[in-house]
Amino acid sequence: MLTTAQTAYETLVAKARELGLLSSCSALLAWDEQTSMPTGGSTHRGEQMALLAGLHHERATDPKIGELLSIVEASDLVAQADSAPAANVRELRRAFERRTRLPRELVEELARTTSLAQQEWIAARRESSFPRFAPWLEKVVRLKRQEGDCLATIPDSGSQTGGSHNENARYDALLEDYEPGAKTAELAGLFQALKVELVPLIRQIGEASVRLGRAGSAGDQILRRTYPLERQKVFVEAAASAVGFDFERGRLDVTAHPFCTGIGPGDTRITTRYDQHQFGDAFFGVLHEVGHGLYEQGLPAEHFGTPLGEAASLGVHESQSRLWENAVGRGRPFWSYWFPVARRVFYEALRDVSLDAFLAAVNHVTPSLIRVQADEVTYNLHIIIRFELEQALLSGDLPVGELPSAWNQKYGETLGIAPGSDAVGCLQDIHWSAGLVGYFPTYTLGNIYAAQLFARAKSELEGLDGSLERGQSAELLSWLRSAVHRHGQCYRPRTLIERATGAPPDPSYLVAALRQKYEELFGL
Repeated sequence: MLTTAQTAYETLVAKARELGLLSSCSALLAWDEQTSMPTGGSTHRGEQMALLAGLHHERATDPKIGELLSIVEASDLVAQADSAPAANVRELRRAFERRTRLPRELVEELARTTSLAQQEWIAARRESSFPRFAPWLEKVVRLKRQEGDCLATIPDSGSQTGGSHNENARYDALLEDYEPGAKTAELAGLFQALKVELVPLIRQIGEASVRLGRAGSAGDQILRRTYPLERQKVFVEAAASAVGFDFERGRLDVTAHPFCTGIGPGDTRITTRYDQHQFGDAFFGVLHEVGHGLYEQGLPAEHFGTPLGEAASLGVHESQSRLWENAVGRGRPFWSYWFPVARRVFYEALRDVSLDAFLAAVNHVTPSLIRVQADEVTYNLHIIIRFELEQALLSGDLPVGELPSAWNQKYGETLGIAPGSDAVGCLQDIHWSAGLVGYFPTYTLGNIYAAQLFARAKSELEGLDGSLERGQSAELLSWLRSAVHRHGQCYRPRTLIERATGAPPDPSYLVAALRQKYEELFGL
């Protein structure tokens, strides 16, 4: 029986690696679509993506996989819960159960539609015209409803009571793709509790900003001086390399919306966008995507194609990007080294600026319209808005045509500001055009995880601040490799964070970190 089980397991791994290769082909085409493809190729690219999605689905739902899983699950190979076979089989079973609920026609249509919808989103955003994008969003939402309904009866991903008995079952099912084990109701409670802490903190920081003369545009005007694009490119690449991103196994390109994609071992792509009057756009955008890239480059290459070679969740993935962007990249130790470099590179913009003034600028807090440009205190309010809106879209409570007005209303109620155009309103994110419904909550989960991981790293690495002041981050990266990256999907997100930090995920670490930082910066 052991030999049979071992053979079955090896066959499963081989099939998983083939699926990984197919996925990497799709990832490469998706990267090309966002960076290099001429707009005239969008229809053909949609057909390519649909074909690959169909092939992947056909192989992933082969009944033979179910038979092999059953053989291994009945053997001693999975007796130790955190062994490689047990973890791989657990996650392969989870994926198989989800995939077999989805008709190939739906999978192909989703791939085709989202490929085309992303191109329409780019054009609509450029024209600031929601009506141009609305028909495509209608199609995406309709398909995601179908997908959610297909998946909602799986015990591990949907309602424990099954389907229609849980009003959140459809959204729960889609959320499972990004953050295994997370539930809508739990996130709603968590986000509300976080909002209760953040709103008064934002008010306190605003009052301190007025007192110090840093309110409104005065707070970050330093970052809106002229920063030549070519010099920005050199500076961000130097910083990316210094914190550990391997340009021999990765690259940086320009896109409308920054992202990171892991093509496979030795090939991780990150992107950014540049604005000569917005230093933070590219710099912090690159640090954010570098965090994702470091995770991809730190996954065990020998496990490519299997769950042990994949990230634990998007929330954990986001924890890596937010840790490097905010916990490190907006901290005094980091800029103690990098600010003198920045003054040499951008002498005209920074020659009259002190380190304290620069730190105040990069940590400026003010309600804003654009999520990716938001400060780390107000950022989670942007996520809460999207979390609420996409649930309403999915349930049908919010007709697609009413999205702009609903978006503007929530921004007015939550942040006290309203978009003046669709481009800086409901068209600012690519996610819904790509079918990524249920993705947004992982950003706030990532912030929570990041604060907790960084607190633990600082407690274990006593000289961490000193290392960062010298421009050295290898020690921190090594800690993250050991605590997070090397495990792949051996553990579910909650368990992984608890093993890494000694405590279950807890938003109090994020609130405490923010309060400490702004007490030091603004004397709250």
